[in-house]
Amino acid sequence: MPYSTEAIRNIVLAGHGGCGKTTLIEALLRTSGMSAGNNSNNGNNNDSGNTDKGSNGVNGWNGSPERPGLISGHDPLERKYRHTLYAMPAYLDYRDARIHLLDTPGYPDFIGQAISVFPAADTAAIVVDAQRGIEMMTTRMMELAKARAMCRLLVVNKIDAPDVDLPARVMRLQELFGRECLPINLPNAAGQEVADCFFQRDGKADFFTVATAHRALMDQVVEVDAAFMETYLDQGDIDPEVLHAPFEQALREGHLIPICFVSAQSGAGVAQLLEVFARLMPNPAEGNPPIFYRQDPENPHARKPIRAEPNPARHVLAHVFRIVVDPYVGKIAMFRIHQGTVRRDGTLYIGDHRKPFRVSHLYKLQGREQIEVPQGVPGDICAVARIEDIYYDAILHDAAEDAHIHLEPIPLPQPIYGLSIEPRKRGDEQRLWDLLQKLCAEDPCLRVDRLMSTGETVISGLGELHLRSVLDRITEMHKTDVITHPPKIAYRETIAAEGEGHYRHKKQSGGAGQFGEVFLKVEPLPRGSGFEFVDAVKGGVIPRQFLPAVEKGVLQAMESGTVAGFPMQDIRVIVHDGKAHPVDSKEIAFIVAGRKAFRDAVQKARPVLLEPVVSIEVSAPEDSMGDVTADLSMRRGQISGMRKGHGDSALVSGLIPLSELNGYQSRLHSSTAGGGSYTISFSHYDAVPPAMQQRMAGQYKETADEA
Repeated sequence: MPYSTEAIRNIVLAGHGGCGKTTLIEALLRTSGMSAGNNSNNGNNNDSGNTDKGSNGVNGWNGSPERPGLISGHDPLERKYRHTLYAMPAYLDYRDARIHLLDTPGYPDFIGQAISVFPAADTAAIVVDAQRGIEMMTTRMMELAKARAMCRLLVVNKIDAPDVDLPARVMRLQELFGRECLPINLPNAAGQEVADCFFQRDGKADFFTVATAHRALMDQVVEVDAAFMETYLDQGDIDPEVLHAPFEQALREGHLIPICFVSAQSGAGVAQLLEVFARLMPNPAEGNPPIFYRQDPENPHARKPIRAEPNPARHVLAHVFRIVVDPYVGKIAMFRIHQGTVRRDGTLYIGDHRKPFRVSHLYKLQGREQIEVPQGVPGDICAVARIEDIYYDAILHDAAEDAHIHLEPIPLPQPIYGLSIEPRKRGDEQRLWDLLQKLCAEDPCLRVDRLMSTGETVISGLGELHLRSVLDRITEMHKTDVITHPPKIAYRETIAAEGEGHYRHKKQSGGAGQFGEVFLKVEPLPRGSGFEFVDAVKGGVIPRQFLPAVEKGVLQAMESGTVAGFPMQDIRVIVHDGKAHPVDSKEIAFIVAGRKAFRDAVQKARPVLLEPVVSIEVSAPEDSMGDVTADLSMRRGQISGMRKGHGDSALVSGLIPLSELNGYQSRLHSSTAGGGSYTISFSHYDAVPPAMQQRMAGQYKETADEA
């Protein structure tokens, strides 16, 4: 069907693993009539149409949510692990709305895949398991959506499960996320039905009353608009149909977080959720606009905020939020259009690339199915294929002057769990390296490094399960046998004080020589700041064309620090003096001078070894909690809280160095008689104890001396 930006709803479904996000999306697709092969409304102004291959449910679902659906059950690894591993888009048409849904993984090891697609959505629907209640990823996704100023919606799933205390769930949601969390519908008939509470003033419900919930919603919505508040106070009620604008304002400002109730398995509340999506969730012009900025190419730290307008007549700005490398189709880039119209056979630039590419084919994605469309309007989620230069987080545009526009980056967790990897078959080293590069292009939280100190190739991810899935992908799907070695902790190095460094590189061997001299200063930056390079050279004593070479030398030195050979971070380098020779100064000379001057400065700046600290949440039987907390405390853990879990279990949360979790699963299994489990996520880097730094520095020195 032809549709405009005003008809689009972009919604990401997030939440803890097992809460039923994928099953819910399949139920939404089925209820809306979007079944496999039934995608005739497959694009904006697209009249090509597809032949309906049957109406037997969603892609072989046959009415059973347990079977593979339109977006689930087709990836062999997802079938093996029995949960979502990768973010996946789908869409449906309901009433006059085109609703884009983004399914996301729920386990902490795959959080990078989940949060990397948040910039494509205007609304975050956080799914909560009615049986298990609020879990670790529930809170993290709510906090992330709030930080991104997204409109938020809570969806309580599995409302017909036995022994579920839904009133207690609502009270707990309000305790954790605020009194602005209000039911917009309520279960009825023991969870077999759901009653609307916004457009309807009265009705039956299993708890509370529709009238009470309706009045609470009215009170909350009119508070953001003085005129409506006055009318409401005068008349004692107001027609919900006229409250669209203040409702959207309340969502934008976080003044209202609706709570919906569904059972994805039985279908109860699914149609009502579609109504909420279509009638009440914001379109791209109503949500909070994304933050773009224009970067000065001469000064990367100078940024000018700009606003993308959801206007189809303006020049194109689109953001790449997901890359998939398909063995048959090649690289597929999914992107959200924020401004302008992308047309098939048009041309687009990728970031600051000077050469545009032709959009030979433009797709909508229904799970893994690619449906060609003629164009995409602001708010649309589309894809292009076989564009090798495209990359995650790139800005696509059709005007050369927009080469330095960026979207405010979303903070991704750092890969902290490493494995040394090598091919089992000699001669496959380059093949494995190329394959790892493709996997890194797909996963923003997967990193591959070649350690200069040892010659090893190390893959780093967010946890054991994350890396296990990567290894399974390599061996099972790409048929490459590999050998792995014990996990390596992603230690880092930094400095704790300022330091001055100097080096003169002079080499003469008969012909033209090499000369470069650099004076620089290093300063510590706050944790997580990364690296800053400051040009403070006066009078041209180092010609401008050699400053990039100095920076290159510094970055080379930062790849392996001075304490234990780990990469360095959170350092500002200020180059303030130096010398050049009119004949002998070359790029290589200033690379060497920069590298050695930096090392000289670091030695005087109290170098420090950093270790990754993770947030941990342990679930265990209540009678085992004493042993669990004692074990965590003994291993430098800091307990931050305890709360009641599901049934007779309890949850303890805190912070602990990642290095202390080696073998933790087996210890937890032993102390809880098999009843314990835990999840971790990266929190921050912190200095290791002095004795530990001294020991690791000594081991590094011995290894270096032997080499």
